[in-house]
Amino acid sequence: MPTRRAFIARAAGAALVIPLGASACKSGTAATGGAGKGSGTLVFGKTDGGTTFIRNYNVFGPALQKSPNAEMIYEPLARVDYSDGAKVKPWLAKSLEFDPTGTTLTVKLREDVTFSDGKPMTADDVLFSLNLPLKDPSFNLGGTTYDRVTKVDSSTVTVHWPHAAFSELSQLASIQVPVVPAHIWQGKNVKSWSNPDPVGTGPFTLDRFAPQQITLRARTDYWGGRFAVQQIKIIPTNGDALRAQLIRDDVDWALAAWGNGEQEYTAKDPKHNLYQKYATGGAYSLFYNTAKAPFDDVHVRRALAMTIPRKDIVTTLERPGTEAGPTGLVDQIYGDVILPEYRGKVQQVDAEAAKKELALSGYEVKGGKLVKDGKSYAPKLSFNQDFGWDPYANMMVRSWQEHLGIKVKSVGAPGANLYEQQQTGEFDLTISTSGGAGVAGVYSALSSRALRPLGQTAATNFGRWKDAPTDAAIADLLSSADPAVTKSAGEKLQRIVAEQVPYSPVYNSYWFVLINATRWSGWPTPEHFTYVPFPGNGPDATLTLLNLKQATA
Repeated sequence: MPTRRAFIARAAGAALVIPLGASACKSGTAATGGAGKGSGTLVFGKTDGGTTFIRNYNVFGPALQKSPNAEMIYEPLARVDYSDGAKVKPWLAKSLEFDPTGTTLTVKLREDVTFSDGKPMTADDVLFSLNLPLKDPSFNLGGTTYDRVTKVDSSTVTVHWPHAAFSELSQLASIQVPVVPAHIWQGKNVKSWSNPDPVGTGPFTLDRFAPQQITLRARTDYWGGRFAVQQIKIIPTNGDALRAQLIRDDVDWALAAWGNGEQEYTAKDPKHNLYQKYATGGAYSLFYNTAKAPFDDVHVRRALAMTIPRKDIVTTLERPGTEAGPTGLVDQIYGDVILPEYRGKVQQVDAEAAKKELALSGYEVKGGKLVKDGKSYAPKLSFNQDFGWDPYANMMVRSWQEHLGIKVKSVGAPGANLYEQQQTGEFDLTISTSGGAGVAGVYSALSSRALRPLGQTAATNFGRWKDAPTDAAIADLLSSADPAVTKSAGEKLQRIVAEQVPYSPVYNSYWFVLINATRWSGWPTPEHFTYVPFPGNGPDATLTLLNLKQATA
């Protein structure tokens, strides 16, 4: 873990431009037709946004139905560099420096940033934006833990935590904590306003909006440079349709797993058909609702964890070797900090040990239900049906019934609905990602500081985990700049996740990126990258687009 001085980060040199005036933001319907070579248009096929788009760019509002790819319009103060150990680096900020206690962060802002309406970004905008999650918990979508923000001068703010927060800097890199223009947002009812004509510091503006296509226009006055990509067309699609669209050159860029993509796509044209994966540092995990029986019992959790058919799942996914280890830390990124007893280990199905754990819980299985003290429980497994997770959920359900006799019902839901259920705790078992920037980012979601009663919205800690040793280890991990202390805390948390099972890692999480490089060249590769070509990581998507060029024949 770095010392406090290592948290002094300075902005890397970026190409700068002299502002030429703000781009106009127009409403209307989308133009039809494909993007021909030399047109300056890039087509992004969105597979996880449903079949129609909703015009809602209120990035802070609690409404779940929102417009896609707002990270091209709004930007955070920092970015997470996954090519450099998931370190947090400045973006809209010029520098980020903690005081010796780790409770006060001084943020010096870039002075060359303007919003798309031409007005400069100042400390007033940052103050307004960072205060929104403090005014109403429903706006705290990024799980922020600071308690006060103060303006120092026109280009400086300080962010205050009630505790040392050396390892919590990644909060300011979340696209869910963007900088918005105070002169537009002030006075708006953020809970209900849809912000249909967004104005941000980002590289693109909304040019046209239709339920089946959004067109974003590149700014000519963007602080980070000029783009060869002049517009991005965002279209809704799905996995099957996307494959044909990529092969026909109808789509340039998409995010989707393709089980046999290397053979069915890349092999057909290795120069242009790119199928890439980048480790996120986290995992797809089974979360237990520990706020209610029977999942408040560690033996029940262990029994279920011991009978997850991880190998079968990754084999069906055609991602051999991606089974997750018991700690939730991915060896590819965190191999040097994972305890030896967990490094490279994958939990195999162990039916006999699982039965012993279930017996220790005091629960009996009758008619497929868990029964204890006259009460019976019929568990449900909730998952994101937009991601086609049905077969993997069914594998888990069949394994639990075969080895433990427990009949678990699989319940798919659209992504937006599932996320709401997870936030409010309306589930028994659910599949979600566990991960973040660094070891602290992976484990801090287990803190009881993020705990909310069932029915209330939780930004993190969906499983309602409450455990004093966990809180103590997280406090040490987040508050100390002493490498020995943070190392010990991280190791304690590894053992808690592996032994107490607040969640069960299933398989390692990757960003799967599909690219048709016929029209655009300059894409990064997993072997050589300093940014990930993933739109959800807003600054990384911006760096990707800044470095694309029109492909030559």
